[in-house]
Amino acid sequence: MRKQLVLGNWKMNGALAFNARLIEDLMQGIADGDSGCEVGVCVPFIYVAQVGEALGGSTVRLGVQDISAHTEGAYTGEISAKMASEFGVSFALVGHSERRIYHHESAEIVGVKALRCLEAGITPVVCVGETLDEREMNETNHVVERQLTAVLDCLGVEDATRIVIAYEPVWAIGTGRSASAGQAQETHAFLRQVLDTRSSSLSDVPVLYGGSVKSSSAADLLRQSDVDGGLVGGASLHAGELAAIVAAMPRRTSQAR
Repeated sequence: MRKQLVLGNWKMNGALAFNARLIEDLMQGIADGDSGCEVGVCVPFIYVAQVGEALGGSTVRLGVQDISAHTEGAYTGEISAKMASEFGVSFALVGHSERRIYHHESAEIVGVKALRCLEAGITPVVCVGETLDEREMNETNHVVERQLTAVLDCLGVEDATRIVIAYEPVWAIGTGRSASAGQAQETHAFLRQVLDTRSSSLSDVPVLYGGSVKSSSAADLLRQSDVDGGLVGGASLHAGELAAIVAAMPRRTSQAR
């Protein structure tokens, strides 16, 4: 059975007092074990210790927004997977579109970062997605297949069983626009075909949707058969919004194949 997961991505937001209130409100808004899915927050590195301590023994998991492709060495400003793991980090985003665009990260670098995560016991959340121009040219499947295949080539099948994929159409990130439930389902189903073509053992890899996910749109998106959860951006900075998205996650007793 595929895992269901809702992850908040704070991006470059936060402050000590704000973080403390947000985590407290979030833990009050999400009843431990009652959501039917895993919940996590991916925070800026500088707040990992604070948020990790605030989460305490709760079921909300700690994540980061990137990881270095290097294990150690003279790479000023980089944070290794091993370093993050010492703070109890469970998830790391790799290949987020903002990293691909602003830091010119290639699909191959994303694959190496995913491998570094797995070596340190961290689950990589591999982000894939197309721009508006690429969608309008009907290139969506080609783009996401190329991005995902590069990661699968780097990992191999056994390691790939331990990843999470997040489909995030670039044109919907931070714009207030969201893919329709049908558009999301279509691309998620295609990503699952790519996984199945590689190996049937990848059938349980979760595929999340990211791209201006809000509580008002979450129910339609999350009930799609190939949507296993959400990667939530701006809405994750509001505890009530994130809790409402988690509450919209349908319970699944079996997975349609």
